[in-house]
Amino acid sequence: MESGAGKHWTEEEVKALLSVWSEKNIRKQLHGTLRNKGIFIYIAKRLQELGVCRDWKQCRAKYKNLKYEYRTVKYAHNSGDVTKTMKFFHDLDAILRYEPVTQLAAEENGRCSATEAQLNTSPTTESTQVLAGVKAPA
Repeated sequence: MESGAGKHWTEEEVKALLSVWSEKNIRKQLHGTLRNKGIFIYIAKRLQELGVCRDWKQCRAKYKNLKYEYRTVKYAHNSGDVTKTMKFFHDLDAILRYEPVTQLAAEENGRCSATEAQLNTSPTTESTQVLAGVKAPA
């Protein structure tokens, strides 16, 4: 299967990504984690098991695009514009609706950092080793 950055995702590929993304341990690791390459390497491996050949960069890009599109539609709906829609809105709503809001604290250098510690509930030892190098310090 061709795997270029510009290759469109099929509906089946997006559904597979959503099924992996919807798992509680994946959602916990993705929430608020800025350096998440290890998580997306794990997601890409899981997708390969489901027959979807995408690399971690493609998975991360699709994740970010779906999340952005979801938030755009959600904001429009909250503003009263129900004409704006997207194909997987209800699936994404089920995944993102319960995402806790991470509170940001200002640091001395003007940057913000997440105050909520990430739970390290990796599904496998291998992914724990991969994720250990990319987790934000608690």
